[in-house]
Amino acid sequence: MTDDRLWVFGYASLLWNPGFPVAERRLARLDGWHRSFCMWSIHHRGTPEAPGLVLALDQADAAVCHGAALAVEPGAEEATIAYLRERELISSAYLERRVPVAFEDGGQAEALTYVIDPAHQQYCGDLPLEEQAQVIAKAIGGRGPNTEYLWNTADHLAEMGIADADLAWLSHRVRSLVK
Repeated sequence: MTDDRLWVFGYASLLWNPGFPVAERRLARLDGWHRSFCMWSIHHRGTPEAPGLVLALDQADAAVCHGAALAVEPGAEEATIAYLRERELISSAYLERRVPVAFEDGGQAEALTYVIDPAHQQYCGDLPLEEQAQVIAKAIGGRGPNTEYLWNTADHLAEMGIADADLAWLSHRVRSLVK
């Protein structure tokens, strides 16, 4: 049976701030991509003068990203896509993709998501974790402190039972830096 609802794959801020009406939320897996602080944020969590970092889906062989598939309320599909494009495509560092996701409780669907463009100038895929922590501890953008973004994402992943060792380490390290 095919599920033809509009699904959105959330792996970071969409987990705790989707911004659109969600009819159903299911734990899901996306193969071939991993969650990574690989994008300089010059709008939402930093500025052009003092960039922050945001998470993106970075493609890698044998990678897996665990997150949530969010089914959009029927009738809100067009408004949701318009909203997500305004939110996610603010600087063209993200690319909009339709990808196959597997639900943790069985089944699969095609989901809309946003992945990093590794050729974009905001891509920073090889920053060491300590450097990421130093940036996140200080950056502030139009949507607030970079620390808030990190901690909300790490906390929501933990609440969902999704382990992410890098985010757990960063969360602990950044807390020690901002004391």
